[in-house]
Amino acid sequence: MLARKLAKSKYQVVLIDKNNYHQFQPLFYQVAMAGLEPSTISFPLRRILRSDDKVFIRIAEVVSVQLDQNEILTDIGTLKYDFLVLAMGAKTNFFGNKNAEEISLTLKSLSEALLVRNTILDHYESALVELDDNKKQGYVDIVIIGGGPSGVELAGSLAEMKRFILPKDYNELNPKEVDIYLIEANNYLLSSMSKKSSLAAERYLKKMGVLVMKNNRVSNIDTDFVYLQDGSKILSKNVIWTAGLEGALIQGIPTEEVVRGKRIKVNTFGQTLSHENVFVLGDLAYMQEPAYMDGHPQVAQVAIQQAKNLAYNLKRKHKPGFQFRPFKYRDLGTLATIGRNKAVADFKWISLRGFVAWLIWLFVHLFQLLGVRNKLIVFINWVGNYVKYDQALRFIIRPKKDKRSELKKK
Repeated sequence: MLARKLAKSKYQVVLIDKNNYHQFQPLFYQVAMAGLEPSTISFPLRRILRSDDKVFIRIAEVVSVQLDQNEILTDIGTLKYDFLVLAMGAKTNFFGNKNAEEISLTLKSLSEALLVRNTILDHYESALVELDDNKKQGYVDIVIIGGGPSGVELAGSLAEMKRFILPKDYNELNPKEVDIYLIEANNYLLSSMSKKSSLAAERYLKKMGVLVMKNNRVSNIDTDFVYLQDGSKILSKNVIWTAGLEGALIQGIPTEEVVRGKRIKVNTFGQTLSHENVFVLGDLAYMQEPAYMDGHPQVAQVAIQQAKNLAYNLKRKHKPGFQFRPFKYRDLGTLATIGRNKAVADFKWISLRGFVAWLIWLFVHLFQLLGVRNKLIVFINWVGNYVKYDQALRFIIRPKKDKRSELKKK
């Protein structure tokens, strides 16, 4: 967003990303559940910015920053800057649980969504030939840790897969033996939404057969079991962690500027406290304003609005007498879908549930996708899925090992 807004300005913009594409994170769970292909929710960066001759794209990974020298170190070399904008987003927070980090699946990128899809389908294939009933149960049961939007949407999608897809594709398995657990440490699901929406989402999930477990934390995970703090354990090889976020920090950020959740504290203009030419946007930024004394919610709208505000300030920075405009977040509402005709929506003056909320969720997410082609394909997929209760995208795709990379290491 910021690069596009600055493309026609006097600045030379260098966009650095480890991927060569933009990815639409709210629909990762649909890729994981074989509802959408990865290409439909991603878009090449060079195509987005191809007409902007002042924007340069470099596919690289930032290793560290040297703020006093106005330099960043990447795996392709060192770059100098006049203004630096950090917008690396957030990554999964495992709260120090090393076993969970190593064993559980996550949903923070397209590659991770594909891994979830491959793993679940692969385990269903294994269940078909497993003679031990106990081991078979471990292959088919699924545990989702975290009752936020990602966890709730994933649980609802899995419940529909259990009802509509398993009897067709895996008719040798008994769908009644497939258990889907949603574990939440707090008393409510969707804690960032209203209590009405939270309770409605829980009712929907329970009606769909999801086993909702609240006020319980995961104490440990191994290759066979999920262990809970109340002393119980769940047999499952399909564990998906959607609980918690932490900033995707890089080396060189002063420790005194890093606050809760590994976010970087900034002023109301998005500047770090020690360097006026360094800005932080989105999930990585910890910005306080009267209505958000604990920082803004880590959602896409915050990042989009911050980028627009920063572009406005940078374009006018050199005008005589211009003063930076402080950022003020405008809450456009919060949405979460649970399944077919089931969603919850919170707006400033009203909360909606059911079919109307579901339609709003569909159109909001459809129009946020980049590219007319992507919008059209996703819409056709959704219509086809709604009519047929099915999608023919359940492939297990295993990447071939690149022997050339091993030779380069030698």
